[in-house]
Amino acid sequence: MAKVQKQLTASALRAWRNRMGWGRDEAAAQLNIKRDTYKKLENGQRPLTARIMAEADRLEKIGTGKITQRANEKAAIHVVGGGTIVHVRNHLALAAPAYGSTAREIAGICSRGGQGVRLTLTRMADPSSEYETNDDMARLASEIVANKNTKIVFWNPAICDFTGQVGDVTPARKAQRLKSRAGAQVMNLTPAEKIVATIRKERKDIFLVAFKTTTGATEDEMYVAGLKLMKGSHINLVLVNDVVTRMNMIVTPEEARYHVTDERVEALEGLVEMALLRSQATFTRSAVVEGSKGLPWDKKHISQSLVEVVEHCIRRGAYKPVQTVRGAVTAGHFAARGDDGKIVTSRRWSNFNDLHKNGMVVIKPVGDDEVIAYGGKPSVGGQSQRIIFKDHPELDNIVHFHCPLKEDAPDKIPVRSQRPFECGSHQCGKNTSDGLREIEPGIWAVMLEQHGPNIVYRRDVPAQRVIALIERNFDLDDKTGGSVEG
Repeated sequence: MAKVQKQLTASALRAWRNRMGWGRDEAAAQLNIKRDTYKKLENGQRPLTARIMAEADRLEKIGTGKITQRANEKAAIHVVGGGTIVHVRNHLALAAPAYGSTAREIAGICSRGGQGVRLTLTRMADPSSEYETNDDMARLASEIVANKNTKIVFWNPAICDFTGQVGDVTPARKAQRLKSRAGAQVMNLTPAEKIVATIRKERKDIFLVAFKTTTGATEDEMYVAGLKLMKGSHINLVLVNDVVTRMNMIVTPEEARYHVTDERVEALEGLVEMALLRSQATFTRSAVVEGSKGLPWDKKHISQSLVEVVEHCIRRGAYKPVQTVRGAVTAGHFAARGDDGKIVTSRRWSNFNDLHKNGMVVIKPVGDDEVIAYGGKPSVGGQSQRIIFKDHPELDNIVHFHCPLKEDAPDKIPVRSQRPFECGSHQCGKNTSDGLREIEPGIWAVMLEQHGPNIVYRRDVPAQRVIALIERNFDLDDKTGGSVEG
């Protein structure tokens, strides 16, 4: 038990240093101890003394650290934290309690890495703040979006999920005050609008990091909760934490989970690192021709071999749907090389188990960062498909699904890290293309770690050969990231 306490204390010291925005040398100097001593304290190799803990607390209270609220007007990174209230009547409000420690720590980690940061806390976390209510936070979100310098947003405030009304009196700060002598009252709770969903609505160039809290959930339940928030609000990364188990995890758009740990500091440092890496990504814009039609899913219009391979994967459950605000959608993509430089690709935000109903999209590349699409939005993996077809002119079909590599896979499938890259970016496409290796004549493959394989092959390769390679190397019953049921 003593060992657990020592680790928690050491972790708290590391979190304190992050909030202050200091490296180890600076923290040691401020505490007036040797750097080696500080290192041992933070690693849990020496116990913290009451004097050191008191001095750390004093330094934070007097604002010695590098992080100053809203000081950098031109900062590319915005960190927002603290709790909010929603007025019901005079002297009565709903509250979502939070006091800004996570936001301070994130801002400190960014600042320590040399990044320009603008930290904004609510009045609950800082009495001098002008932001207190849900409406105030909606205004702040609009201000951040309107700021042309904004590149990354860590949206960490605790927003009231409900508005409340008692009787027929319109809720307001100065609304008629309730009297306790009137006895028990009933409050009607109405779900509040999701402010986070507005941030990338018009600014897809913003890299958005959001947070989800669960209470006593399993890791799989945390994962599904993070995915649902992400896919409903166009979020780039979600940190899910459970306040009961103290577990943390980072969920990504490609449905992977990283930094699954009860060490909060490790999760936050990993979150900042991933955000900084992935925010450098560039993407292809797709312009959908209004009223245009794609192609039906059949062997007359689509590569016969691709149809047979994909339908086998569907029957085997390789495309597992997750329930979102748009209905059931599946991750992955597939494509066939078309005529005149065109690509026939899967449809974004669709359920591949309903291919005969949804059909396929045709895209025509225009330069390196734009495509014209016929029949709907193309799969986010369309950029990877473009790069692969360009780099490998001898290959014609691509199949990608989110299933793991078997531990006893007999073929030497190359593995590439996915962690630095958001799926669908130019960088992800290049990473995929560079990783492809010929596994057997005419069939190339690469496994993207915690993501899934890309199998690319010539159109004259029999479908059964491709299916046999998939079956002996990949577990179609499982899913990278974990189950999306729930």
